[in-house]
Amino acid sequence: MNMKGKIHLHQVTSESLRLGALLSLVGGFLDTYTFVGRDGVFANAQTGNIVLLAVKAIQGNWGQALAHIPPLIAFSLGVFVAEGIKRKSIHRLTPDWARAILLLEIFIFFIVGLIPQGVPNTVVTVIVSFVASVQMTSFRKLIDAPYTSTVSTGNLRSATEAVYIAITTKDTNAAIRAMRYGVILITFLVGAFLGGFLTLAIGDKAIWGAVVALIFSFILFTEKEHKWKLPLSH
Repeated sequence: MNMKGKIHLHQVTSESLRLGALLSLVGGFLDTYTFVGRDGVFANAQTGNIVLLAVKAIQGNWGQALAHIPPLIAFSLGVFVAEGIKRKSIHRLTPDWARAILLLEIFIFFIVGLIPQGVPNTVVTVIVSFVASVQMTSFRKLIDAPYTSTVSTGNLRSATEAVYIAITTKDTNAAIRAMRYGVILITFLVGAFLGGFLTLAIGDKAIWGAVVALIFSFILFTEKEHKWKLPLSH
């Protein structure tokens, strides 16, 4: 009797390593873009903004201190928006929330690249912080473990913990998990280098580098799952 079966070669999901690596690259890119080109404010690392707010306030630089508050508010708002998008699932241009988030990022960052020089940097950093928050809130799992695509502290801790477990218990799964986190950390660093380099080289429009990475992410995410039908004889 002949039967037909399907072999699934791959399926890219919101938890895939390849997508996570591209989003991590975007995360590193955004932080150096705003820090180098937008008054030394972090887009993603809100811990840095809180610390700098306190430091500038202690130094009596109230104007610089207050500049770190809008990104904090925008970041919080981004969490609300991301959770709303994930729950409502009302997407006419794309089949699910993950693709909707990627399209939202692409659109907003493209517009940011068109903002003229006369507009205050605070406007840009607020927008970037908002979108970074949406990304971080939306993509929080890497295969079978939590991660963040916009900051590295938690990923570094998780990577180190996985390395320790792999060494002390000979756990293969922990070793694989450590390598995955390593990929995320490396791509974040690469993104930070690219963000700083492009910002110094071409200025405000450097953010379109993040747009390119997000377009690749969207294309990767929308790849159709390859299927082959093969005759199976019994």
